[in-house]
Amino acid sequence: MIAIIDYDAGNIKSVEKAFQKLGKEALITRDPQVILSADHVVLPGVGNFGDAAANLRKYGMDEVIREVVKKEIPFLGICVGMQLLYEGSEESPGVPGLGLIKGQVRRFSERDGFKVPEIGWNSIFMMNDGELFEGIGNGAYVYFVHSYYCKTEEPECIRAVCEYEKIFDASIQKGKIFATQFHPEKSGEIGLQILKNFVRTR
Repeated sequence: MIAIIDYDAGNIKSVEKAFQKLGKEALITRDPQVILSADHVVLPGVGNFGDAAANLRKYGMDEVIREVVKKEIPFLGICVGMQLLYEGSEESPGVPGLGLIKGQVRRFSERDGFKVPEIGWNSIFMMNDGELFEGIGNGAYVYFVHSYYCKTEEPECIRAVCEYEKIFDASIQKGKIFATQFHPEKSGEIGLQILKNFVRTR
């Protein structure tokens, strides 16, 4: 069973539907016992970093996520769910993230015709043999909606990069922690393959 963490963030239902399309049982929940007994755990999210971090703490999901990581249950953060894994964000100065990945979340600069947020399809380039990208070729197009990007201080964790105004972390993996800045649930067949690869992790 796949537990999708409910912390009042947007885009949760589309993640649930994507897993159901793959024939997988997915449950939206904030019940710690359900989450900690799941085979895989997903933290989706769109919106403001500070609000999302506050909601995680409000529902005690920050500690549940730490326990998930400690138990080595495969965990996937999507979009803001990826950003929350880092230490903090320029979007909400002084608000700590989970700190599971060393680094910060930065804002894109509006220059040379680059609009913020980045909305739409962009190509990603793989590195370090990411498990999420098995069977997916370099330059695959995936769907992004974001004004902020992750800049890790652990380059060995980077599994895919993308370029928009600058090169940024599109996906990371650290142990059983996986994350994508893009939305696999909105990325067509490529996205479904990424989610299928995640479900295969153990």
